[in-house]
Amino acid sequence: MTRSTFVYVTYIRTTPEKLWSALTDAEFMKQYWFGNYCESQWTAGSSWKNVYPDGRITDVGEIVEAEPPRRLVIRWQHQDKPELKAEGESLCTMELEPSGTAVKLSITHTIEREPSKFIEAVSGGWPKVISNLKSLLESGSIALQDPYPVEIAHSGKE
Repeated sequence: MTRSTFVYVTYIRTTPEKLWSALTDAEFMKQYWFGNYCESQWTAGSSWKNVYPDGRITDVGEIVEAEPPRRLVIRWQHQDKPELKAEGESLCTMELEPSGTAVKLSITHTIEREPSKFIEAVSGGWPKVISNLKSLLESGSIALQDPYPVEIAHSGKE
């Protein structure tokens, strides 16, 4: 079977424990995920859902593996957009590896189909979310205020 995959790797100046907490604490998550948060018990077999600020549940799934503060695997299916929901379940693997004074965070998101509009969508979202997470943990503030900023047309006048 064909597979679509998105991989994102970054290094964050923090500890594995603080990064794990940031990835699993709903209130902290709201700060860097544009108001979104995930609800789960964060143990293998527990349910998982992504909730938008307006209360919409956009993704639902299950924790496949949880090895704090090292590895988290979530299987989920999008719920909000019919064309993405129709693609079925995806698998998101997050691996945390100490690297000097930083932690290497690797996110691998896959779905068993190619091409995948869902993987195309997450490949635009993960870099924004994780950039905000990195900035928040390292400096105390996020880098991006809006996941989809309105582009201002340049008038050509200086």
